[in-house]
Formats: sequence, structure tokens, C-alpha cells
Amino acid sequence: MEKPTKSDDKILTKKEAVREKIERVKHAVALINANKEVALQKIDKDKRAAELVIANKEVAYEKVEKGKRAAELVIANKEVAFEKIEKRKRAAELVIANKEVAYEKVEKKKRAAELLIANKELVFQNAEKEKLAAELIIANKELTFQNGEKEKRAAELIIANQELTFQNTEKEKRAAELIVANHELAFQNTEKEKRAAELIIANKELRFQNLEKEKRAAELIVANHELAFQNAEKEKRAAELVVANKELRFQNIEKEKRAAELILANHELAFQNTEKGNRAAELVLANKELAFQNTEKGNRAAELVIANEELTFQNTEKEHRAAELAVANIELTFQNTEKENRAAELAIANNELAFQNTEKELRAAELVIANCELAFQNAEKENRAAELVIANKELTFQGEEKEKRADELNLAYHELKKAEEYLKEYIEGLEEMMFITSHKVRQPVANILGLTSMLDQFMNSPENLKKMIDYLQVSAISLDGFTKELTLFISDLEQKGRTNTSFGDYETYNAHLRI
Repeated sequence: MEKPTKSDDKILTKKEAVREKIERVKHAVALINANKEVALQKIDKDKRAAELVIANKEVAYEKVEKGKRAAELVIANKEVAFEKIEKRKRAAELVIANKEVAYEKVEKKKRAAELLIANKELVFQNAEKEKLAAELIIANKELTFQNGEKEKRAAELIIANQELTFQNTEKEKRAAELIVANHELAFQNTEKEKRAAELIIANKELRFQNLEKEKRAAELIVANHELAFQNAEKEKRAAELVVANKELRFQNIEKEKRAAELILANHELAFQNTEKGNRAAELVLANKELAFQNTEKGNRAAELVIANEELTFQNTEKEHRAAELAVANIELTFQNTEKENRAAELAIANNELAFQNTEKELRAAELVIANCELAFQNAEKENRAAELVIANKELTFQGEEKEKRADELNLAYHELKKAEEYLKEYIEGLEEMMFITSHKVRQPVANILGLTSMLDQFMNSPENLKKMIDYLQVSAISLDGFTKELTLFISDLEQKGRTNTSFGDYETYNAHLRI
């Protein structure tokens, strides 16, 4: 998955700001509607109170009228015969009106059932909102835990960077030590050249050892070829180390970039957490407002039930009055007013249901937006997890590379120690060999040269000539012993070099020496 760029982050922040504005407008509209409902309910209460006052006045007026009607009943009895026919007509009209009232009662029961269903749906929605709030709280806890893990990873990256800097300093120290060793080897090479010059002089003196010297010269030529090859290998190793240092610098720069990206991601997550907290607080306030509105609606429903009971009681009283006084016209007009009131109540109930439906739609839209936000956050979490997995793999790979480099440096260090010890022994052997050639071998050679120069003087005296030949034989025997001692010493020195340092180890030594 591709990482979101800064432009995508800006677009997301703008979208979130627009969503917040839309939610605030929705909440403002909901508050305005709630205020309107409360105002309407207050108006209804005032109407009900006014109706109750009027009903009480009517009851008092009816009591007064009862006295008058009692007096008038005497007169009315005379008119009863005529009114019976009218009563039958009115009775038929009352039957029709009762049917209408029964139908209206059935409709009221239906509306009450619908209101109960709507209240159950609101309760279910409130429970769903609480569940969503709990899920948001859990998601926030998970984000805080992930932020802590990211901080730990950042601290580990800082420690790894410090270790790399320390290793780089150690490598620079090792390079400085290798440079010093190269200088020492160069000095030793110059010393070897001096010793070679001295050996050439000694070879001129030891004419009879030309065959041995030619063999040694051939071996020296092979050694020079090996040294040249080893120098070339050292240059190659130095070039490889330069490339490895460049790669390490590039990796350090990449790690710094990753650390900066992680810091930016942490800031973004902290900002999202604050925004989620604000959303949760707004949802809590909205839930409290809805709960308060539900309690208000319950109170209104209770008041309506009480009012309906009072109205039913008044209807029964009016029916008694109608039966006693036979004032069907007054009852019909009263029923018409009741019908109008019921129609108004049904219209109000329909408006409330429509308002509740709009509220449901708004809540559904909010839930859809919240689900989209959660899906986006989950995708972001997966992206962050993938980035952390990649970073961990890179760190493990770099750790393995560090261990390999450390092992190579340890091997090179041990090889250098071995080579230095061998060089010290070799130099000491060369010095001892020069001492043998310059002192022990030189004496019998000088004796032989002196005796051969004196042979011409004793050619006439056989006795002296025999003594000179005996002296020559003694010098030749001593010279032979010294040459055997020298060859044995050289073979021992070569054997030590082969046992202490192999050819491959010597090549790696020379390569590290170049580095």
C-alpha cells in the first residue's frame, strides 16, 4: 500500500473539518427542533389548562343550569312527546357519532402502539450509540498503545543509530591502526631491501654457494609475486570497504528519514486522538439531550393520558347531562370539537413521527460516517504495521551485517597479530642469518683467500705447502659446517612461517593491511 502524501493528509484534514461543521450544523438543527417541540408542548399544556378551566366553568355553569332545568323539566315534560321523535333522530345520530368515536379510539390505540415502537427504536439506537462509544474508547486505547509502541521503536532506532556511530568510530580507529601497521611494514620493507643488499654482497663473497643462492633468489621472486598479488588484493578490499562505508552512510540517512516520518505519523495520530475525543464528547452530549427529550416525551405522554382520562370522564358526565336534559345538539357540537382536537393531536403525532424519522436518518448518516472513519483508521493502522514490519526487517538485516563485519574485523585482527608475530620472528631470523654470514662464514673464507694468496710463496717447499693445504682443508671443513648451519637455520625459519601463517591467511592479512 502506498503511503499517504502531505497533500492527501491536507485533503483528509479538510474533509474532517467539513464533517465537523456538518455535524455541528446537524446538532444545531436538532437543538432547534427540540426547542420547537418543547415550545409546542408548552403551548399544548397551556391549551389543556385553559380547557380544564373552561370545563370547570362549564361544570359550575351546568350545576346552575341543572337547577334551572329542574324547574324547566315540568315545562319540558309537556314537550317530551314532541321531542321523542327528535330524540330518536338524535339517538340515530348519536349511534353514528359513537361509532366514529370508537373508530377514533381504535386510531388512537394504533398511534399509541406506533409511539411505543418508535420509543423502542430510540432506546435501541441509544444502546447502539453507547456500543459505538465503547468501541471508540477501545480504539483510542489501542491507538495510545500503538503510540507507545512507536515511541519504543523510535528509541530503539536512536540506540541503533548510536551503536552505528560507535561502530563507525571503531572502524576509523581500526583504519588508523592499519595505516600505522602499513607504515611499519613499509619501514620493514626498506629494512628488508637493505638486508637484501647485504645478502647480495654476502652472495658475492660466497661464490661457491651460487646454486643455493639462485634457489633462494627464485624463492624470493615467488615471494615478491605473492606480495604483489597480495597488494592488489589489499587494494580491492580497500575499495570494497569504501563502498561499504558509503552504503552505511546511505542507510544512516534513510534511518533518519524513517525516524522523521515516524515522528510526523505520531503527531498525526495524536491529532486524530484529540479529534476522536471531541467527537466522543459531542456524542455523549447528544445522547444526554436525546435522553432528556425522551423523558420529556414520556412526561407529555403521561399528561396526555391524564388529559384523556379527564376527557373521558367529562364525556361520560356530558352523556349523563345529555340523557337528562336531552340536549343532543350541545353534545354533537362538543363531539365535533373533540374530533377537531383529536385531528389536531393526530397531526402533531404525525409531525413527531416525521421528525423522529428524520432524526433516525441523521443518526444513520452519522453512523455511516463513523464507520468510514473507522475503516480509514484501520487502513492507516495496517499501513503503520506494515511500515514497522519493514523497519524491523531492515534492522535485523543491518544487525546481521554488523555481526558479519564484526566477525571479519576480528578475523582480520587475529590474522594481523599472527602476521606481526611471524614478521618479528622472520626479521630476527634474518638478523641472525646476517650475523652468521658476516662473522662465522666470513672467517674461513678470509682464511682460504689468505692461504691461496700465499701458495705461490711455498711452491718450492713441500712441507710448508702440505701445511698450507692442511690449513685450507680445516678452513673448508669449518666453512662447510657454517653453510650447513645456515641452510638448517633458513629451513627452520621457513617451516615456522608455514606453520604459523598459511598462504590464504597471508593474503587476507595483506588485504586487511591495505585497508
